[in-house]
Amino acid sequence: MFPIRDHNPSGRTPYVTYALIAANVLIFLSYWSLFSSPQALDAFFRTWGIVPANIWDAPTTLVTSMFLHGGVMHLLGNMLFLWVFGDNLEDQLGHGGFTLFYLMGGIAAGLLQVISSPGSFVPVIGASGAIAAVLGGYFLLYPRARVDILIFLIFIIRILPVPAWIVLGAWFAMQIIGGASTTADGGGIAYWAHAGGFAAGLAMIVPTWMRLGGTRFWRRNLGHPPHPEATYRLGQSSIPRVPRR
Repeated sequence: MFPIRDHNPSGRTPYVTYALIAANVLIFLSYWSLFSSPQALDAFFRTWGIVPANIWDAPTTLVTSMFLHGGVMHLLGNMLFLWVFGDNLEDQLGHGGFTLFYLMGGIAAGLLQVISSPGSFVPVIGASGAIAAVLGGYFLLYPRARVDILIFLIFIIRILPVPAWIVLGAWFAMQIIGGASTTADGGGIAYWAHAGGFAAGLAMIVPTWMRLGGTRFWRRNLGHPPHPEATYRLGQSSIPRVPRR
């Protein structure tokens, strides 16, 4: 299942979210040619990605690693989550506040991955730690905002609206389970970076949540966004089916 949109419109243009997506795409395209040479690509990732065993020799990689991706699907998956959930946090925090939130969440995620595998020489790359912080912030502010997820069940494709706390809570649980059940290198997925970013996002958004009223903010809106939800024509459509060929 994939989240494709939420019903939580933002009140301002999310320039930082757009800029982050553009930066990730442009940077990915800048080293696209390296994918034809595994050795060159590995050297590139070792230079600009986080190598836990060498992190104190290159601490700036805690930032540069956030803008690197290991393939097209890695990039598209991360940008989809940023597109769906980033605008609402930027709306709440402002452009500058959201920029700082995103970067600090990514750094926290990288540090937890380093702590979880301090002797690893496998480079860690991707925006998912920073985006996980965005998910953590969204989870606290808008737990009952509706999120449309795309579900594939063999020959059935359906768009299903689900409360954000279920979607994001399940995602976080999957990271904890994945981190606890894999080797120190995560089997190619930085589960603890994801979990650490989510936890950091939760912690960093608490002051904003308290400023809005804390539990009173939830009670006023029953956990929904404090404005009318967006509606989509396909939201209540019948299940589209893919015919057997």
